[in-house]
Amino acid sequence: MELLIKNARIVDSSQDFTSDVYINGGIICEIGEKLKKDCEVLDGKGYILAPSFVDLHSHFREPGYTYKEDLLSGSRAALRGGYTAINLMANTKPVCSSMDTINMVLKKAREINLVDIHQCASITEDLLGQSIDHLEKLTNEVKFISDDGRGVSSSLVMLNAMVMANEKNLTIISHAENEELVDIDTRLAENLMTTRDITLSKFTGCKLHLAHVSTKEAMNDIIVAKQQGARITCEVTPHHLALTSETQYRVNPPLREAEDVTFLIEAIKDGFVDVIATDHAPHSMEDKIKGAPGISGLETSFPVCFTKLIGEGHITLNKLSELMSKNPAKIMGLNKGEIKIGFDGDLLLLDTKTKYNIDAREFLSKGMNSPFDGKSVMGTVMCTIKAGKIVYKAKTFK
Repeated sequence: MELLIKNARIVDSSQDFTSDVYINGGIICEIGEKLKKDCEVLDGKGYILAPSFVDLHSHFREPGYTYKEDLLSGSRAALRGGYTAINLMANTKPVCSSMDTINMVLKKAREINLVDIHQCASITEDLLGQSIDHLEKLTNEVKFISDDGRGVSSSLVMLNAMVMANEKNLTIISHAENEELVDIDTRLAENLMTTRDITLSKFTGCKLHLAHVSTKEAMNDIIVAKQQGARITCEVTPHHLALTSETQYRVNPPLREAEDVTFLIEAIKDGFVDVIATDHAPHSMEDKIKGAPGISGLETSFPVCFTKLIGEGHITLNKLSELMSKNPAKIMGLNKGEIKIGFDGDLLLLDTKTKYNIDAREFLSKGMNSPFDGKSVMGTVMCTIKAGKIVYKAKTFK
């Protein structure tokens, strides 16, 4: 598969220039001016050519909840949002605790063959917060373990899981929420669990990734730990950057206060946030009405982040590419996230000049649950390229 992209403004975490890019065999082979190749040519003039996005935190609901989302619909939504690699959480039915379930997901994902899928295993068997015996049977296909959706209540269980994760070179993704306190104060629940998991990570040396950080106190603990050299990374979500508790919309963790949003953005600017992840959590309309927490985030992540972070002058497009492409690819061990010779030919053409309103009815995800429906934004994924193959085009792309 060969593709030549001409005349595009190339932007990744460290570059901003105009050139041509030639992809062959799925890999970026040449970058230069006035390239000529006997293959398909894509004119990128007027667009930004960026690395595809990598989502470190997503839910495709398969197996068990395919009325909300499945691997095919989730993959299509990912491509429309500019993502070519996705890390899926384990809270399915059955829970992804066994290699049989994990391999079933991976096999189907390969058959669909739209995006690269990694499937997390659960930290505790069946998310029950008790046994970690299943971790012994995990094979090299698994890079991350997480009980996302709930915190691991027992400190001893989490300690033992971190020891095991260290032995097997796994990264723990922490859903920092103390279930004993969540009904009293969600903020306290997040802050205490964040402190505990950081402390256990420092004690064991385990690689720890803090998911969907939402409070200024939790982020401050992460900053201090990073300054002390702890092996931790963290993510924030677009909705925790762009919305506050004044928006009446249920997500977990909840939307916080304006001062939290400000603190998270400053942490991004200061280099303490590693990743922006979607926490894509699609629901049926009926489940959402009943109070299910979550947002269908893959298709709105880039425009929301571009509008909030770049549109308001907080960061550059280079920095956003670092947060959405380079860093998550590096954490996942992928050869993606930068436009350099030898990297995967997973790229995007972006329109960053046209203002429009988000319309959830146009989502390719089964879940149309979004607080951003009707919001005015800038930043459109016009074309998604996977391994040198055009796999998505916006209706307005010519």
